[in-house]
Amino acid sequence: MSGNHDRGLALYRTMRRIRVFEEVALEAYRNGEFPGFLHSSIGQEAIPAGVCANLGAEDRLTSTHRGHGHGLAKGAAVDPMMAELYGRATGACGGKGGSMHIADFSVGMLGANGIVSGGLPIAVGAAQGLKLLGSHAIVACFFGDGATNRGPFLEALNWAALYQLPVLFVCEDNTFSAFTYTAGTTAGAGPLARAQACGIDGVSIDGNDVALVDETARRLVDEVRASGRPAFLHARTYRWFGHTATDMAAYRRPSELDEAKKRDPLVVQAQRLTGEGVSPATLAAIDAEVDAEMIRARDLAREAPFPPLSAAFTDVQDAGAPTWR
Repeated sequence: MSGNHDRGLALYRTMRRIRVFEEVALEAYRNGEFPGFLHSSIGQEAIPAGVCANLGAEDRLTSTHRGHGHGLAKGAAVDPMMAELYGRATGACGGKGGSMHIADFSVGMLGANGIVSGGLPIAVGAAQGLKLLGSHAIVACFFGDGATNRGPFLEALNWAALYQLPVLFVCEDNTFSAFTYTAGTTAGAGPLARAQACGIDGVSIDGNDVALVDETARRLVDEVRASGRPAFLHARTYRWFGHTATDMAAYRRPSELDEAKKRDPLVVQAQRLTGEGVSPATLAAIDAEVDAEMIRARDLAREAPFPPLSAAFTDVQDAGAPTWR
């Protein structure tokens, strides 16, 4: 099998892992198996898969409330991620972060974030730290189109451009800002134009084509690493489910989802691979392996213990000598 096929299959596998992780998590959440909130990224898998395929272990990543795919694509282990959703002691954050606050510093994943646009200033701060340390690592900063209408977006882009910081800003434009069409609340020409107004070069692409995301991200990552300057990737996609797992998305036109599914990132890549000579059996084997992996992770999470009550007093900043009354 050619090297191109190997890379294409690896990208397909990453997308499939994200898709099935989300499907298993959605089913578990709707069955009441874990508390809190769950934000699905089904339909958006090509963006984290294509971008993270070009990041090294030393590179950093900041995520969003819709961040399971970012963690998986960056190399975070699936079992601790699933256990974190269940709030178990074996979770990536000891069961204390849940879906919206998964982090895995061992792979450079600096954390999901429950605040829209909250990861942007974190990414810029991390990039400034890397620059001060003389590192060649970069930061990939993922955020949605809704974040572009919040203050930290402009603040982060301005800071990164002003101080020439190694950040690849990745806008996952999935059409919606929570329960609202972003287009109806956004003035001007959109996210890329705003980045360019700050002097940051970038490109807008079809975010459902993982090969295109991979190719574009490779070029941008190389440019950021070589120059130490920020770049901007605007990837257009579509969120298949509502804002949260309980949102039925009644605010959108029914035909939209049908149209979006015609550009399912996994189907697009599968058709490309089979057209290049990869057998359907090869893809089916990947699907079966991934299905088994995610079911196993869910079963392990179900059986894992909850953290002890004493864990509530760990990982908490000590600002001095608190007095208990």
